[in-house]
Formats: sequence, C-alpha cells, structure tokens
Amino acid sequence: MLDIQIEKGSARQGDWARVAAVTLGVFTVMTAELLPVGLLTPVAADLGVSAGTAGLMVTVPGLVAAVCAPLIAVRAAGADRRTVLVGLMGLVAVANLATAAAGHIAVVLGARVLLGVAIGGFWALAGGLAPRLVPAADVGRATAVVFGGVSAASVLGVPAATTAAEWTGWRGAFAGVGVMALVATAALFALLPRLPGTAGRGASAAADGFGRLLRLPRDNARVRTGLLLTLLLVTGHFLAYSFVRPVLAEHVHVSGRLVGVVLLGYGLAGVAGNFLAGPGAGRSPRRTLAVLSAGLTAALLALALAGGATAAGAALLLLWGLAYGGVSVGLQSWFMAAAPEDVETATGLYVSVFCLSIALGALLGGLLVDATTLTALLFTGAALTLAACLAAVLSGRKHTS
Repeated sequence: MLDIQIEKGSARQGDWARVAAVTLGVFTVMTAELLPVGLLTPVAADLGVSAGTAGLMVTVPGLVAAVCAPLIAVRAAGADRRTVLVGLMGLVAVANLATAAAGHIAVVLGARVLLGVAIGGFWALAGGLAPRLVPAADVGRATAVVFGGVSAASVLGVPAATTAAEWTGWRGAFAGVGVMALVATAALFALLPRLPGTAGRGASAAADGFGRLLRLPRDNARVRTGLLLTLLLVTGHFLAYSFVRPVLAEHVHVSGRLVGVVLLGYGLAGVAGNFLAGPGAGRSPRRTLAVLSAGLTAALLALALAGGATAAGAALLLLWGLAYGGVSVGLQSWFMAAAPEDVETATGLYVSVFCLSIALGALLGGLLVDATTLTALLFTGAALTLAACLAAVLSGRKHTS
C-alpha cells in the first residue's frame, strides 16, 4: 500500500528529496567514470605508464557499463530498486577508494571494472524511476532533474575534481569521490522507499526483457537514428575530451594550475548549455542536436588550428562546453519522443551506446595520442561530430521532430 501511495498519490515534501538522492547518485557515478579525464597526466607520471595507457581508465568502465546497462536492467526487473541501487552505489565507493590506494595500473584497471558494473546498472535503473517517485504531473520535471546529474557530472564534476587534485593530488581526488559515493549510498538508503520490481522474476521475465531490447531498434527507425547520433556525438566528444588536459597544456600552452580553472570554466559553460538546450530539445530534438553538433564541430576545428594561442584556446574550450552541455538532454529528449510507449527500454539502449561511445572515444583517442599528434586528435573528433550533424539534418527527411 505504501508503494502505491508513493507512485500515485499527491505530491509530498519528501518526493523531491527522493529525486535529489537519485540525482546525487547519477552525478556521483558519472563523475567517477569521467574523473580520469582531468587527471591523466599525473596518473600516468605516478604509475609510470603512457597517456594512452592511462586512458584505459576511461575505456574499461565504459565498455563494462555498456554491457551491464541492459543486462542489469533485465535481470533486476523483479528486484527492489532501492536495494539494487544502494548496492551499486556502495560498489562505486569501493572502486574509487581502491583506486586511490593503488600502486599499479593493473590494480587501478581492476577497480575500474567494478566501477563499470555499477555505472551501467545504476544509470539504467535510475533513468526510469521518476514515475515512481513523484506524481504524474511532475514526472517530466523529475526526469530532467535526474538526467541533469549526467550533464552536471560531465561538465562540472570533472573540472571541480581536477581543480581539487591540484591541491590534494590525484589520489585525493579519487578518495574524495569515494567519500561522496558513501554519502550518496546513505542518502539512497535513507530517502528511497521500497521500490519492488515492475516485472516478474525468472527466466520468462528475463527472456521478455531481452526480447524488447532486440525488437525496439529493429522495429523503430527513430530509435536506430538516435543510437547512431549517440555513437557519433559521444565518441567524437570523448575522443578529444579524454585528452583535454594534454591538449590544454601542450597544444594551446595553458600552464600549471590554470588548467583546472579553464576546465571549471568549461563546466560552467556546459551547465549553461544544458539549460539553454532544454526547451529547444523538448520542442525539436532533431534541430537541437543538429545545432549542438555544428557547435562542437566548429569548436574542435578551431581548437585544432589554435596551437600556441592560449587565450583563444581557452575561449574555444568554453564554446566546446556550451555545445556539449546540451547533448545529454537533447539525446534523452530524442529517445523519449522516439519511443514514448517504452521509454525504459529505449533509455537502457541509450545508456549502453552512450557508455560504449565513451569507451570507444577514449580508446581511439589513446591510439591517436600515442601514434600521431594532438592536432590530429582534434580533427578526428571534429569529423565524427560533423557526421552527427549531417545525420541529424538528413533525418529530417523521415522524422519531423
């Protein structure tokens, strides 16, 4: 009876506290995934590995999360969501604290495998919780708040942690995120009600869930287009962004502690981009994603040509952040419009491809950094985001959104 009141009753003061707890969890798992982006140089130097090898800290959890997102969503269909989310968030804490104490890259990568399991499962399950936490009239706003945790982590969490690492060292940054995960674990346990699974247990329920995962992209052209856009946009962004620290330090010659400050400016621009893109994404995700892709392409191309120009490079990073800040809300809006009758399955697929694209971008970026130049890295990222822009524009011939 308690669960029915939570899902269907009138708004209560605690509803938004529950949404805030889930948002903190999403913010924490995504910050943990992307944390190495701003710390590759000191991690590589301390552990005695190349920047490309250190980039595996982003690749490994992304690959694991891409596999685990749909699998955990299906296997946990009959489980209490609160229990699963609390367990996954505890795993985030363990993984980050283990990384902070690690003395070898193999230990670090092992901890990042555990993190990947937690990321895939938490993000996939949290994305569909809003209807169970707030009344129907508030579901849209609550969903936006939850997915705002993804954007905030991408554009604010990493720069803030990078700035903190200038004072505490990279180990201190990982330990800090581990402590934040413990806080999020406590918040989820204290604030979430029991959330029984929405499907039966057993082999038949799992088979039905896997069937939906396979059928949706096969039968829905708009979902297929959205997955392509996700792959191109996120891979192009993270191919370059995974190595933004060496780009700033070596390509445009931003020195020392200013790297963290510039990345923090990038994060603030990204938050602004998220809010600016939101209304447009609700009306037309296709046009919004086309504009954002064009902005990313322009920023990456100009940054590739701005070698040695410190002020121009810093300004272009702000444009980059402004454009990427709206990508998550744009893509999520695309999938909600593409499959309104099965948003949870569409979100699981979106999360899987998003995480896979992070891993692919970091992997390709590492290969390029070790084999070519930072300029080539930026040009390659721009080529992928340009392809995304063209895909969004051409999709208008089939889709009106």
